[in-house]
Amino acid sequence: MTNTLTHFDGKGDAHMVDVGQKPITDRIAVARCHIQMQPGTFDIIQQGSAKKGDVLGVARIAGIMAAKRTSDLIPLCHPLPITKVTVEFSPRPDLPGYDIEATVKTTGQTGVEMEALTAASVTALTVYDMTKAVDKSMQIGELRVALKDGGKSGRFEAP
Repeated sequence: MTNTLTHFDGKGDAHMVDVGQKPITDRIAVARCHIQMQPGTFDIIQQGSAKKGDVLGVARIAGIMAAKRTSDLIPLCHPLPITKVTVEFSPRPDLPGYDIEATVKTTGQTGVEMEALTAASVTALTVYDMTKAVDKSMQIGELRVALKDGGKSGRFEAP
């Protein structure tokens, strides 16, 4: 780990990092979070009986779209040629709720951690939006990078 914040120049001003001299490599990032809800809300989603339709299907598309728009949302994030985005749900009756995992791939000069984090968070927000009429107490938590690979800093896997 480095002690240098790369998005600040020598004067302390924010700037976009110049990645022009970095080699082009295959890169991947996986981000995870979860959304916790009331048991009845979980049942509605599992049964597919939400009034707004297929909650998980719509949330998956929202997450994919969000990954593609990350540079529009995060000021110093580079626009990247994303080659793949997946969003997966794991039902957690014990929570109750869902674990969400977003995977983003590219071949480029900088990583896709921000795109994966954005995809996971917007996916969870979309689940909230589509079911808030029946459960305003939902909680989104534990957003984190679970895996990052490629580039100069190599591989990172969260414990």
